[in-house]
Amino acid sequence: MKDGFSIDKLLHFLVHNGFLVTVAVMCLVHATLLGVMCYAHVTPLIYFNILSVIVYLFCILLCKFGHIMPVYISILLEVSVYAVLSVHYIGWNCGSWCFLCSIVPIIIYFGSFLLKGRMRWIIVGLLVMNFAIYVYLYVRYIDVVPPIIVSDTVRNTLIIFSSFVMVFATIFYNTIYIYSSEGAIITLARKNEQLSVDAQRDALTNLLNRRGFLPIVNNLVENGPAYHFCIAFCDIDNFKRINDSYGHDCGDEVLRHISSTIKKEMYGCDICRWGGEEMVILMRDYDFEVAKQKMDYLRKHIEANPTVFYNKRITATITIGLEERRDCYHDAEEIIKVADERMYYGTQHGKNILIYKDAVEMEEGN
Repeated sequence: MKDGFSIDKLLHFLVHNGFLVTVAVMCLVHATLLGVMCYAHVTPLIYFNILSVIVYLFCILLCKFGHIMPVYISILLEVSVYAVLSVHYIGWNCGSWCFLCSIVPIIIYFGSFLLKGRMRWIIVGLLVMNFAIYVYLYVRYIDVVPPIIVSDTVRNTLIIFSSFVMVFATIFYNTIYIYSSEGAIITLARKNEQLSVDAQRDALTNLLNRRGFLPIVNNLVENGPAYHFCIAFCDIDNFKRINDSYGHDCGDEVLRHISSTIKKEMYGCDICRWGGEEMVILMRDYDFEVAKQKMDYLRKHIEANPTVFYNKRITATITIGLEERRDCYHDAEEIIKVADERMYYGTQHGKNILIYKDAVEMEEGN
């Protein structure tokens, strides 16, 4: 586990510090080439490698200050010029043309971050230019005897080293590209998952909204009569008066407080903010008599625990309509509608009350 974590941490660092790492590696490459050219006494390339090291040291400073575009241009120019001069002075067979191949992934990888929209056609132009330089060097110098003849040891060292740089660049930039792409995919998946959750939740109370609540109830209805449940439709009494008297911020706090109270007292139940000051509670496996007792307790508990808002105690009550799942109901909205109608009857007949019968039944009972 530790090794996996270390590799992941290293790749994360390389992705987020790609330019700085690239410049540092390029500086190291030219420092190595400087040593080889000093050993081989290739004076023009000694001077150029000294200049290259200085350029890359300056580029390190530019990276630290966030000036990336000049660094990108400097890398492409320096490598292209070095490839041309090196092939010219010590010949095609020393393998310096490999450096042109080594910057292809750099052109693509960093270009895609720096250049957006139609500007990305510049990447295509740079790749074409890079290939054109390669073709020119091949045609111009493949059979030409160079001005400076190096020993077989130096030539073989340069071929191996330039080939290594080319292969390393290909592997390195493909690795961090794959890692960053996977990271982007994972991040996008998490965002989509969060958006899906957010689409089913009310932002103010963090309760389910209709989109998240109705499928849950419908699933229980579709699974047949074996799944018994009760639905309670709650409405905060005189909520408009609270908003008008104390302001909408106070109204929001009352909503949050009552929602929190319901979540705490009805732990394990699915709770939905149906709209405005209305909330719906799904009580799975509740006997109707038990549901009545629980709802009446909840009503009294909310009345006895006012909302505290800037040292003011705002007393609020709720009216509840209750119904249980019956065979006559074919979908969630039918059950909720009955509970809603009972709640509405309660608001028209005193409020702060639990109604668990239809209006007709109550009138007949009277």
